Amino acid sequence: MKQYTIPALLALLLAVLVFVSMTGAMNVYWQSVLMFMGINIILSSSLNIINGNMGEFSCGHAGFMAVGAYVSSVLSVLLFAEGSVFGEALLPPHLAVFLFPFILVAGGVAASLVGLLVAVPSFRTRGDYLAIITIAAAYIVKSTIENINAIGGARGFMGMSKVTAAMNTTAELPWMIIWVFLGTVFSVWLIRRFIFSTLGNGVNAVCQDEIAAEIMSVNTNQVKMTAFMVSCGLAGIAGALFAHVLGYVNPGSFTILKSTEVMVMVYLGGMGSLSGSVLSAILITLLMEALRPLQIIKWIVIPLLLVLLMQFRPEGIMGNRELANIFPGLKKFYRLKG
Repeated sequence: MKQYTIPALLALLLAVLVFVSMTGAMNVYWQSVLMFMGINIILSSSLNIINGNMGEFSCGHAGFMAVGAYVSSVLSVLLFAEGSVFGEALLPPHLAVFLFPFILVAGGVAASLVGLLVAVPSFRTRGDYLAIITIAAAYIVKSTIENINAIGGARGFMGMSKVTAAMNTTAELPWMIIWVFLGTVFSVWLIRRFIFSTLGNGVNAVCQDEIAAEIMSVNTNQVKMTAFMVSCGLAGIAGALFAHVLGYVNPGSFTILKSTEVMVMVYLGGMGSLSGSVLSAILITLLMEALRPLQIIKWIVIPLLLVLLMQFRPEGIMGNRELANIFPGLKKFYRLKG
């Protein structure tokens, strides 16, 4: 029965979040903070697959986030938003709540396909060269979006708030809190299953020594391709949730600054530590909110934090350990095998 403890606690936490949101015990501001916290958890834990577990150096996670944000936004507005830029909705708006998970998956699939285009050059490049490729890919995505007038170009794209409003025609619930919570739990569960799988062992082997991994019959190209697609796909889901939480999406939200923010979360938490990625995402989200009054100065503080982290604690908060390694009593509540 102990393996059901965590699912039961998560279900209770979701019920509490829904209750305090509906009763007004938690205001809209803190609801937004919690939702961005969940989105950041997805981003940091997904990038940690590449930069932490696989030992590569990707700097363009915001580009994959942008792909998921725009693909899911265009699909949801086209299908469910009445009187949007595309005219009448193709499907009855009350179906939005039932089909929204497929919208999120579509954004994730689109981002993973773009990630595949980056994975192929990674077969022959590592380190700084791969970082340049991922930065270039992110700028290509951003520039492409800015030049497509059908989805707003540099002005941005809106209409997702009509989709979230359409969900309320089925039931008056804080739907975006529910979807962000479920998306966060699903992402952490999927990453954990992946890391402890056979392919996940191959990812860690590539990190330790790629040549030795090949000698031991690890298909390094397949491992890299899978890791990139999983990582980028989850970034796409995070982007889809981000767009629908805001109700508006703009190419300016997916610059190198956003990628830097996610990298800070990864390195602060610890390379290869899923628990560290979750903890650091929570800390950085709260720090970003605390620094919000400083406006542009916060973009000096965040990169400076990365520099200081590399100087004084390069292993991050958790190193490559998980919470279960520090608190062995947690192991009895879930299985470590995938």
